[in-house]
Amino acid sequence: MVIIGGGVHGLATAYYLAHNHGITNVAVLEKSYIGSGGSGRNTAILRSNYLTPEGIRFYDRSVKLYEHLAADLNFNVMFSQRGHLTLAHNDSSLRTMAWRAEVNKLQGVDSSVIGPEEIKKLVPYLDTSAQTRYPILGALYHPPGGIIRHDAVVWGYARAADALGVHIHQNTELVGIDVEADRVVGVRTADGNRINTQVVVNCTAGWSTLISDLAGVSMPVQTFPLQAAVTEPVKPFLDTVVVSGTLHTYVSQTDRGELVFGASVDPFASYSTRGSLEFVEGLAGHVLELMPAVSKMRLLRQWAGLCDMTPDYSPIMGPTPVGGFYVDVGWGTYGFKAGPVSGEAMASCIANERPPEIISAFGLDRFEAGHLVGEKGAAAVGH
Repeated sequence: MVIIGGGVHGLATAYYLAHNHGITNVAVLEKSYIGSGGSGRNTAILRSNYLTPEGIRFYDRSVKLYEHLAADLNFNVMFSQRGHLTLAHNDSSLRTMAWRAEVNKLQGVDSSVIGPEEIKKLVPYLDTSAQTRYPILGALYHPPGGIIRHDAVVWGYARAADALGVHIHQNTELVGIDVEADRVVGVRTADGNRINTQVVVNCTAGWSTLISDLAGVSMPVQTFPLQAAVTEPVKPFLDTVVVSGTLHTYVSQTDRGELVFGASVDPFASYSTRGSLEFVEGLAGHVLELMPAVSKMRLLRQWAGLCDMTPDYSPIMGPTPVGGFYVDVGWGTYGFKAGPVSGEAMASCIANERPPEIISAFGLDRFEAGHLVGEKGAAAVGH
């Protein structure tokens, strides 16, 4: 079996194949180093307060797996469940937050709408006055949400999978997928090697359409850059993750004291991972509208990752029309949150040759059938 992509999704799939199903004849191919793609470029925010019942159940399972991942992998992944605030700046946003809170509660997820006074207690540096350009009317508060160390998660899964017998090949680029009679029979790498296999799993995020095209499978996915930035470290003052859909920004503080912030995906399809001055100027202005007191902090660096966006903002998981070719793609801006549950579900799907219930709504055939899983209302900001 060959898994394409050495990020959290590919490594988690390999780990759960070996750990849960005893399948260790697995090769993970990564064209660069493990975690060099989206798994090393995201802002490491975790939450499960999504909009659809299917999405909520799925991401809640991932949070539950993350909660005991350090013990399972014997590797400290530094999960900090500090709470997650999604701000509402107008009546429409407030109604959406109330809607999300009720759907979350029905699925057993801790979410509630709180007012400006409670928000101020949680984040004293937020400007909750009525005189701002975008007054804060309330927020969706999600206590289980938080941040994690993405590199620790990647290396934890890699080490655990390797110990179980999985082969991880870095600097090994896939250049071809051989298909005969509508079934995968092997793959070819850039160094001229061929691997005979009947199962190939595409876990390549922003590059997913290029890999699927090699197997002759067309995917309804577009790739967009997503930028982020980080400041110099200061004494910790921001205990929760703060998100504003209206201002298209989110901000959290790392354990080292840096402020990490980002926005929505760039408004054009591209494979560029360069940052832009226009992005950081606009984003800094929005952060200062929320927290004017941080105006003296200096920006250290900025970067970009690639996001594979689907029409309904939900992933595509499971088998494809080509036998033995599986996909775990379409993650947009929220793939890192789903790493553990995706690996667990894809391992089950492959081992049992059928999608488990938790990902049954995310099949590729939903686009032809019109059974979309619309998560845009809960996933439109790149966090």
